Amino acid sequence: MDYVEKTVKTNYVYQGKILSVRADDAVLPDGTPCKREIVDHSGGACALYVDNGEILFVRQYRYAYGESVLELPAGKCEKGEDPLLTAQRELAEETGVHAEQMRLIQKIYPSPGYTNEIIYIYHATQGKMGKVALDDGEFLDVVRIPIEKAKQMLTEGAFTDAKTVVALQAYFLCNKNL
Repeated sequence: MDYVEKTVKTNYVYQGKILSVRADDAVLPDGTPCKREIVDHSGGACALYVDNGEILFVRQYRYAYGESVLELPAGKCEKGEDPLLTAQRELAEETGVHAEQMRLIQKIYPSPGYTNEIIYIYHATQGKMGKVALDDGEFLDVVRIPIEKAKQMLTEGAFTDAKTVVALQAYFLCNKNL
């Protein structure tokens, strides 16, 4: 059976700097009309950087949750930007690290029920330290956590950011000897 839902009309409700919201008219596979509410997002990329037995994290306030969140360096892809370049840029801007090696370890759909956002997760190695260059209005702290401590924190549920949880799980699964 063909499960594709066909778009009849795209209706933008809001178009912002970071995302747009649509309320599309669509048709289900059986021909029944329906509405689909979609958050359009250009996607993002994340970098898990390991150096000298430590993983680099950032802690920043997340307005939507009203709290500071410990997460991996990440950011939004500019329209049409290669996610690898996004991950390199965000790692350098937020931590000062310029990684020579970046390998895609996971691609995730954070919430497929209502958004088309895709997050690309990279394992970064062989970095050289440079200067942090935060965006205007961006405030964060760089936090280094030993690999064993990060593994323990993951097991205890200390990480709440989905991309960070997925990145750490993928990293630890691929490196079972850690």
